[in-house]
Amino acid sequence: MQHDTITVERFYTEHESELKLKLLAGAAGLKRVIREPTVNRPGLILAGFTRYFAWKRVQALGNADAYFLKSLPEKQRIQRYQELLSYKVPCLVFSRNLRPDQHLLRAAEAADVPLFQTPLITMKFINLATLALEMMFAPRATEMGSMVDILGVGVIIRGESGIGKSESVLALIERGYSLVADDVTKVTLVDGREIIGTSSEVTRNHMEVRGIGIINVAAMFGVKCIRKEMRVDLVVSLKAWNEVADVDRLGMEQETVKILGVEIPHITLPVRPGRDLARLIEVAAFHTKLKASGHNPAKELNDRLIARMASSAKL
Repeated sequence: MQHDTITVERFYTEHESELKLKLLAGAAGLKRVIREPTVNRPGLILAGFTRYFAWKRVQALGNADAYFLKSLPEKQRIQRYQELLSYKVPCLVFSRNLRPDQHLLRAAEAADVPLFQTPLITMKFINLATLALEMMFAPRATEMGSMVDILGVGVIIRGESGIGKSESVLALIERGYSLVADDVTKVTLVDGREIIGTSSEVTRNHMEVRGIGIINVAAMFGVKCIRKEMRVDLVVSLKAWNEVADVDRLGMEQETVKILGVEIPHITLPVRPGRDLARLIEVAAFHTKLKASGHNPAKELNDRLIARMASSAKL
């Protein structure tokens, strides 16, 4: 599990377009670190109350803050700016296209505190920025395996090199399903309960097929065969037939595997020549979807057999 350092620069470059951010001053401070995944309104500190100031967060200023600052005498206003900037705040963001005065622009430039402007209303900016920051702060890891979206079921396919992962993924794509990641899947824990899988930006749309090389999936099968990200619902491990000591014939017990602390349903598929692995993975995905909706065929059959035996014993 890894926790990357979240700088103002990264926050700005990754979310500039959706948050409509415009840098006005303090470019030298873009390497400042955002330490908490949320946004703070600095109204109290601007009013002179410095206790409990959440300085580790992105600071958002709206209409109320701007009009309050305008109401202060110039000398007092400058003093409040200096007090605010004396903390190691990551950055300041003025919403509603509000224009900070020259005193704050000069103070932010001198203190190397990035100062942004956005046309978004204050609450919309706070909501969007908080969601963006939560995703940036979410625990991340890397899973060795390819990922496919099979009718809304996100499946990571794992196995040793040469076992048939790429061939299985290619066969699933040919059937109209979507590739999420090839060979290496980047996973993120969202809201502490869901694992989201995606691929590296560099390798997206591409996959390696042994004997052929790198192919462009989007160009060959169409953009509908690419999915940028997907929730992980199932992990399928491909293993050589002779390495699987005990095969579960009924599927009564649901195996799981932990990814970033979350239990994900897991199925082991024995591999030997002649088995249609893509079809088996497809059925495993449908089976997982069926069980998630409350239907367990193995349990239903078991209950029926027990009921039949109970009725036979009474006769």
